[in-house]
Amino acid sequence: MNLLVRINLALGATLAVAALALGYGCRSLLQANAQQEVLREAGLMMDSALATRSYTSSEILPLLQSRAKTEFLPQSVPFYAATQHFLKLREQHPEYSYKEATLNPTNLRDRATDWEADLIQQFRNDSKTREIVGERDTPTGRSLYLSRPIHAETACLECHSAPAAAPAALLARYGSDNGFGWQAGEVVGTHVVSVPLASATAAADLIFRSIAAWMVVVIVLTMLVVNVIVYLLVVRPIRRIAGIAEEVSVGNVSGRDFPAGGSRELTALTGSFERMRTSLEKAMKLLEP
Repeated sequence: MNLLVRINLALGATLAVAALALGYGCRSLLQANAQQEVLREAGLMMDSALATRSYTSSEILPLLQSRAKTEFLPQSVPFYAATQHFLKLREQHPEYSYKEATLNPTNLRDRATDWEADLIQQFRNDSKTREIVGERDTPTGRSLYLSRPIHAETACLECHSAPAAAPAALLARYGSDNGFGWQAGEVVGTHVVSVPLASATAAADLIFRSIAAWMVVVIVLTMLVVNVIVYLLVVRPIRRIAGIAEEVSVGNVSGRDFPAGGSRELTALTGSFERMRTSLEKAMKLLEP
């Protein structure tokens, strides 16, 4: 195996290991950035829902209070307004979802599913937990979810403490079997936003493939440049020196001169061969009759 092949094998192995390490780091970083983007998107959706609730409480509810004495208007309930807002969004973007999941809701549409109930229980078990982030499979693909607790506030108890204290209009609409028994300050549900991961991860994969392609191009070009440099500076001079040394070894001491110049190592090598030829030439003259 000649020197150039060995150098290529060593260089290729080194670059391959470096490329794999760099590729793993780039992919991990891109995937992490994609998840952060999705998480920011989920946080924006959550803040939008909370803003809808706040707007309904401060501006819509006062306008409907007079009618609320004789009929129940769900549009005046912040809980209902935020949910309806995102139901309209889902008509165009079914992969996004928002739900105010509750263990014991007045409207059974808002009852927590098993995995949502698990989130609520986590908030109940640890009062310091303010947010839970995770991933799960959905019919539309892998999604990231952002969950925050819903605490029963004093205003909530006007409708959810006991059936006897609830407005008659609410009882007429939803009955007296669900949505009661809430206690002030307890965690009764969770805001849950689900945002698809597919588009973000696909974009990250596309960027990674572009980076990988450029890495392959750079590696190939690097090996070509290194091969040219090694051949010109090392292999070709060594081959010339080896050829002249072969001539000297068979007695042709007056042939071509060893090449001058080059690196310090090559200069030292040619100097040694030149001294060897001189010594051999002197020895041969002494042996002449």
